[in-house]
Amino acid sequence: MRRINFQRLILALALTAGGLQLSACSTVSEPKSVAPAVVRAAPKIALVLGGGGTRGFAHVGVIKALEAQGIVPDIIVGTSVGSAIGALYAAGYNGFQLQEMSIPMKEERVVDWSWPNRGLFTGKPLQTYINQSIKQVPLEKLRRTFAVVATDLATGEKVVFRTGNTGVAVSASCAVPGVFQPVVINGRSYVDGGLVRPVPAAEARALGADFVIAVNISNQPQNNKTESTVDVLMQTFDIMSQTINRYELVNADVVIRPVTRNIAQGNLDDRHLAILEGEKAVAVILPELKARLDRLRRER
Repeated sequence: MRRINFQRLILALALTAGGLQLSACSTVSEPKSVAPAVVRAAPKIALVLGGGGTRGFAHVGVIKALEAQGIVPDIIVGTSVGSAIGALYAAGYNGFQLQEMSIPMKEERVVDWSWPNRGLFTGKPLQTYINQSIKQVPLEKLRRTFAVVATDLATGEKVVFRTGNTGVAVSASCAVPGVFQPVVINGRSYVDGGLVRPVPAAEARALGADFVIAVNISNQPQNNKTESTVDVLMQTFDIMSQTINRYELVNADVVIRPVTRNIAQGNLDDRHLAILEGEKAVAVILPELKARLDRLRRER
């Protein structure tokens, strides 16, 4: 039997193991750096709801139609009746719920005669209705970012409410001069926001909106009646709104214009027609709206 030379065996094993290690090391590729995935923030969408009396029920139809397309705003800004619909929407009600709420709506829920004091009606019922519907939640704690536009009666300046009592801010924004009494907040009197911002698109930009959808429910003046005192008052608002909106609506990416010429501003019986016109107006502009929104998403 041949003697085993243990020294040679150990040396051979060591060399073999070393060779295997070198071979293994030579097959390992150098680590490659992987660039982190770029996460693009979704554009912030704002919905701006303008003033126009009971034509404001068209806003409900607009909201329903946009939601059906998966278009839900991050920011809501409202003037006058747009602030009332906007407050409920910002609080979490969807379009169908808003429509259900409008069905039993009666004038006494939002209007109350009062001893004339700078106006015939008081906005207390509207204030109460809004606050009860949203469970007393203040502006800053609503589910979506929300702003209410009103007018300082003493200075004529625009005021944007972002904090505080939601119902009070809404009633101030809806206080049509001469019809509703001004709403006093911290010693100052406020009236309808439509005097200064009928469709406050610029305010949505100021709140950080990347894409602004504005809803203009004001009538063309030539479509209005001017037979009664109320008709004349509403006509002056539409004339004023038409002038201001020429400058204001350039801040919107898309303007939705429900056909409102057959809807009386002070008649709740027309609310169902107004909702339908809101839905129809979205259908008309939807291809353009989607195209612009898709382009913005690609560019970000």
